[in-house]
Amino acid sequence: MLEIQSLNQFYGESHTLWDLDMTIPEGKCTVLMGRNGVGKTTLLQCIMGLVKVKSGDIKMGSQSLLKLDAEERPRQGIGYVPQGRQIFPMLTVQENLEVGLPIREKGDRKIPEFIFDLFPVLKEMLHRRGGDLSGGQQQQLAIGRALVVNPQLLILDEPTEGIQPNIVQEIGDIIRMLNEKMGLTVLLVEQKLPFARKVGDRFCILDRGRQVAEGEIDELNEQLIKEYLTV
Repeated sequence: MLEIQSLNQFYGESHTLWDLDMTIPEGKCTVLMGRNGVGKTTLLQCIMGLVKVKSGDIKMGSQSLLKLDAEERPRQGIGYVPQGRQIFPMLTVQENLEVGLPIREKGDRKIPEFIFDLFPVLKEMLHRRGGDLSGGQQQQLAIGRALVVNPQLLILDEPTEGIQPNIVQEIGDIIRMLNEKMGLTVLLVEQKLPFARKVGDRFCILDRGRQVAEGEIDELNEQLIKEYLTV
């Protein structure tokens, strides 16, 4: 589904991602893990074209994403939920969801009804401003907005951050359903181990901009957790 090949990225003189190779297999939920500051969010921003890549490649199928502007990448079938949600606080829930409609086929530019089935609260608050929603509701809105583009790959950057526990559980259930029943490939950055184990099929661990471990989620053992994940 997604292939990252020999990827290097710099912030000024700081070398952030080092010759990174990673595969996100189709139909799986891959959890990207690592301590703060190891390059997880930077990698997602590279995939989405929000930061420049120094060298290497990122391929979605046979298409190199690096040849496309950031505005074109969702058209390749990628939905993105950034860290901190980044909804438009002054727009209504409906207007936030409609942001993704131009990505859809011309004859099908309406908000898919299944989004309201997943998140009934969004239908109830359709005409409320995004900034008036709770943190958990805003996260649901951010996920719904990403789903509007009809993605094949859904990328989420710490979707449980700052969210109340009952909504965390609901978001986990929805990610599993999207992956298992709707066939979406998922790439998820997550710090919470119980959540990662609940939703993930596979894990990849970054340390200082390099991939240091990967495997099935059941292979995420105490040695790896102690060496690369505990603070």
